[in-house]
Amino acid sequence: MSYDIELLRGVLKAAVEGGASDVHIKVGTPIVLRINGNILTIEAPTPTVEWMEKILDKVVPAHAKKRLDTDREVDFSYYEPGVGRFRTNVFQQRGTFALAMRYVKTEVPSFNELGLLPVLKDIARSPRGIVLVAGTTGCGKSTTLAAMIEYINSNFKKHIITLEDPIEFVFEDNQSVVEQREIGLDTHSFQHGLKHVLRQDPDIIMVGEMRDAISFQAAMSAADTGHLVLSTLHTQNAAQSIGRILDFFKPDEREQVRRQLASTLRAVICQRMVATTEGGVTPALEILINTSTVKKMLEENRIEKISAAVETGRDDGMQTFNQALFDLVKDKKVSEKEAMTKASNPQELEMMFKGIFLTQSSRILN
Repeated sequence: MSYDIELLRGVLKAAVEGGASDVHIKVGTPIVLRINGNILTIEAPTPTVEWMEKILDKVVPAHAKKRLDTDREVDFSYYEPGVGRFRTNVFQQRGTFALAMRYVKTEVPSFNELGLLPVLKDIARSPRGIVLVAGTTGCGKSTTLAAMIEYINSNFKKHIITLEDPIEFVFEDNQSVVEQREIGLDTHSFQHGLKHVLRQDPDIIMVGEMRDAISFQAAMSAADTGHLVLSTLHTQNAAQSIGRILDFFKPDEREQVRRQLASTLRAVICQRMVATTEGGVTPALEILINTSTVKKMLEENRIEKISAAVETGRDDGMQTFNQALFDLVKDKKVSEKEAMTKASNPQELEMMFKGIFLTQSSRILN
C-alpha cells in the first residue's frame, strides 16, 4: 500500500474511532472532522494537489471517473478494508478537487438504538403506498430509511429493490430478498431504474431520493399498483413536503397529482437531530400520516390545514416537532435550551414547558 493511501486510511480510521460522522479534505488546508455536529481539525499532513490527484485515482471507481471529468463532481461509495464504508462526494472548488466523506456504519442501527418511535414500525408494515423520510442534509434520513428496510428484512418475506446514489448501508438477505442498485454502476439514473423496476417483481421499492417529477410520478404509479415505496425528500417539515412534491410538477398538472397523492401517500416522517443531555444526538420526529382527514384535505386542496391535522392527530400516531421536543425534554433526554433551538415555534414550546398548550388557532386545550 502506497504512503498516499496509507495516510488516507489513517485519517479515516481516526475519524471512525473518534466518532466522526464526516471527513472533509481539500488542498492547502488542514483535514477536518465533524463530531457531534462540530468541526474539528486533526493533526495530519496538509493535502497537496499531487496527493489529491493520487488519492482520487485510487478511490474514484471506474464508472464515476468519466462523470467526474465532465461534471466536476460525483457521488460514490468507498470502502476501506478494516475501517468501513464511506458515502463520498468529490467536487471542485477554486480549481482543485475536494473530498467530503460520510461514514456509514456497516451494521444497520435498530429502531431503539436510533431513538425511533414504534409508530415507524407500523408505517414500515404498510402493504402499499408512499412513505417519505424528510429533513435537511445530515439529519439522518438515510439511516432512518435503512432501519425501516432492515426491520422489514428481519421480519417479513418480501422482495426489496433499492435504487441508491450511492449505496450506503449493505443489506444481507434475512427473511426478505434485497437487491441494491447503484446509480451509474447498476443503472443509468433514478428515472431509468424506476422505469424498469416494476418488471423485477418487487414488493417494496426504496429510492434514495425523490428529485424530480419523473421520479415521483413513477413512485405514485408503483404505489397505485400495490407496492410500498420508501424514499427521502429535502424539506423542513412534514406539511412543507406536500408543497415540495407539487412543485416538481407544472401548474396545470398539480390538480391531478394532488388527487393521486391523496390516494397513494402513506406517511411523511420529517426529522431534526437534537443534542442529548448525555453528549450524543437523537432525532426529533414530526410525523404526518395520511388519515381520512388528511386525505380529504389533500383532495380539497386545503394543504394549509395539514399542520393543524398533524398537531391534533396524536391518537393516529402523528406529532409536530414541538410535541416531539416536549416529549424528549419530559423524558430528560434533551435540555429545554437545546429543544428551544430546534423548535418550529419556540414561543409555543416555551408555553408548553409552562403547562399551557395551544392549538394553531390559539385555543387553550389544557
